[in-house]
Amino acid sequence: MADETRANVLLAVQELNYKPNAVARSLMNARTKTLAIIFPNVSDGFSGTVLSGVEDAAHAQGFSIIVCKTGGGRERTLDYLQLLAEKRVDGIIFASEVLLPEYATFIQKLRIPLVVLSGESSDPSVPTLRCDDRLAAYTAAAYLISLGHERIGMIYGGAYGTPEQNGRVRGFEEAHRDHGLALTEGQVQLMDGFAFKDGQVGGQRLLATLTDLTAVFASSDELALGVMSAAHARGLQVPDDLSVMGFDDLPLAEMCLPPLTTVRQPLYGMGRRAASLLLDHLQGIQKLGENVVFPTTIVERQSVRRR
Repeated sequence: MADETRANVLLAVQELNYKPNAVARSLMNARTKTLAIIFPNVSDGFSGTVLSGVEDAAHAQGFSIIVCKTGGGRERTLDYLQLLAEKRVDGIIFASEVLLPEYATFIQKLRIPLVVLSGESSDPSVPTLRCDDRLAAYTAAAYLISLGHERIGMIYGGAYGTPEQNGRVRGFEEAHRDHGLALTEGQVQLMDGFAFKDGQVGGQRLLATLTDLTAVFASSDELALGVMSAAHARGLQVPDDLSVMGFDDLPLAEMCLPPLTTVRQPLYGMGRRAASLLLDHLQGIQKLGENVVFPTTIVERQSVRRR
């Protein structure tokens, strides 16, 4: 191209504010610069905080995000995986769900890089990013016990199978055993999910059947708020009559009354790290490697008191 022609082309580009077509460029590069994240639910604070971290990391590298809500259903999940394959996404984050063997097989046949975030994987070759749920729940239960609570109920969402398979339940039970406290039938309530309504129903069950409870540990902040609602409906004051502790440290935890004592897991950082692992892999900086375990901390607010 002659210098004069080149100058005229560049001038036209500036005058028209021309931007290269992302789809056309991606076809040339065999990349769509798109990541997908799959959630069972996108209306809660958990997914919003995680997604914020994912999006920030992706945007910084010029990638966009496709968000899929499966409702936890097998057929819907498979439909989304087929759709993502057709859209040629560059990587997938499977968040807060169980990665079933058929999901992993489908994705791996397409050679799409995959990580599991705050969920369970049936395939040990797929990297997972999560907190140590067992240790976090153990620490939470031990904290309540140290404050004099000996009758503590627990509510957890059953997304990850049976109580024996759930790390938060195992940690809760181990803390009681190590402190010489027996658990009775009904002291651990399994709910369908982690939402406010699940916490209300679980709280009602606990308070109706175990009248000597002094505290409840919920495996999500939204469950904990549901428990607080159930306590209020029975004329109980939190924390004077019942201490309530959550898990996640969502923004709503410090907005409720009383502000919620909870276990903080770094959800934004977890989302950002999950996206960064995929991006580094795609750019050849490093391969997808070992599992990543994030630390948790107890955030003391005003929903728990000493007995």
